[in-house]
Amino acid sequence: MSRRFLASLCLAAALGLPLLAHELGLVQVETMFQKDGTYIVDLLVDREHLPLQAKGMAVPPDVFLRSIEKSAVIAFDGKPAAHENVAVSAVEGKPNVTRLRLTGRTPPSVSRFTFADDAIMGYFVLKLQSEGRSGTVTQWIDGGKTSTAFPLDRAVVPLTRWQIVMLYLRLGFTHILPRGLDHVLFVLGIFLLAVDLKPVLWQVSAFTLAHTITLALTVYGVVSLSPRVVEPLIALSIVYVAVENVFTSKLHAWRPVVVFCFGLLHGMGFAGVLTEIGLPRSEFIPALLSFNAGVECGQLTVILAAFLLFGLPFRRKPWYRQRIVIPGSLIIAAIGLYWSIQRVFFPS
Repeated sequence: MSRRFLASLCLAAALGLPLLAHELGLVQVETMFQKDGTYIVDLLVDREHLPLQAKGMAVPPDVFLRSIEKSAVIAFDGKPAAHENVAVSAVEGKPNVTRLRLTGRTPPSVSRFTFADDAIMGYFVLKLQSEGRSGTVTQWIDGGKTSTAFPLDRAVVPLTRWQIVMLYLRLGFTHILPRGLDHVLFVLGIFLLAVDLKPVLWQVSAFTLAHTITLALTVYGVVSLSPRVVEPLIALSIVYVAVENVFTSKLHAWRPVVVFCFGLLHGMGFAGVLTEIGLPRSEFIPALLSFNAGVECGQLTVILAAFLLFGLPFRRKPWYRQRIVIPGSLIIAAIGLYWSIQRVFFPS
């Protein structure tokens, strides 16, 4: 509690002025826990009922607000959390009410929340709500006392860094297997032309580097291209790689360059998925890198499976190209062409 505030109280007591701090409704506290891992605590102060509002002597609103802000104890699982931002504003439609807003990040893996403020005298109301939940929990708190622990919904409690890394690693992998058939076919198209594993890995490395660049740039908002353009082009990239496999029997020097350029397109496709999923603001970089690592693991799994099923047992056979490479490439090209037409003329 600030010295000016205490001095005002002492002065009022010495002069025999009535103290109205025990009136209900002097301060209301509204707390919202949001799905992005942040919390908002609004302390709503009715200026008409500020302490010492008698005989022309009043505690200035800024002094009172500063005192309750400094005394506010926001705690998770019994451990106080420092609020990151403090803002004072008027409340629309309520000219006599001032809002003191405290915001911060909910610590990871916590389960309960409590609030206390010994600068608020008398009873005050505390309303608690989790984003996405319709119900509001209301508590009446005696000034100086700690509220009853409020159980936090799992949807509003952020994950630890390790949990985020594992989650986005899994999301990146599942975007390839089993959900990313277009990316799988592109990788298989890369695999079919090369007899040895080393040139395949070189091409996949170029592809990974490219989609990492555009994935990061697109998520950060540096580049932007409509999915109506990106998705048909991704399908056409599948067609190109597969058709090239049919008309050439050896790996040309330009192939990694072509794969790199197509990787730029695929990175924008990955970014569209990440935009829908969302990235945690507090762990943006680990989540982004983990998703990309998951995508890479998915691609390598596809290549390893193809190599074990087709490359290793049959790649040295004289009929390998005629019976596996060309038929497989034609099937991939047909699917890619179908997707190209569908995504241009019948977008979902």
